[in-house]
Amino acid sequence: MAKGYWIARVDVRDPERYKDYVSTAKPAFEKFGANFLARGGPYHALEGTARGRNVVIEFPSVQHALDCYNSPEYQAAKAIRQSVAEAEMLIVEGAG
Repeated sequence: MAKGYWIARVDVRDPERYKDYVSTAKPAFEKFGANFLARGGPYHALEGTARGRNVVIEFPSVQHALDCYNSPEYQAAKAIRQSVAEAEMLIVEGAG
């Protein structure tokens, strides 16, 4: 079974309130086996419009990634995130 990956590109407008998003999302990430591969940090913008925060999260499968996103736990966090940040998010299936 191929792993699933969340790829998120985020511009945070309110860093203090964004911490509430992170803490509210944590139970969903734990429940669905999330493994953070990149979480913010330095980056090199090569093409296109860059965002200030870039995140890659590995899940055991695409279904785990989808279930995490659609879970009540994450939906509560998503409401916070949408009020304090602009984001582009997608789920991709891993190779192999």
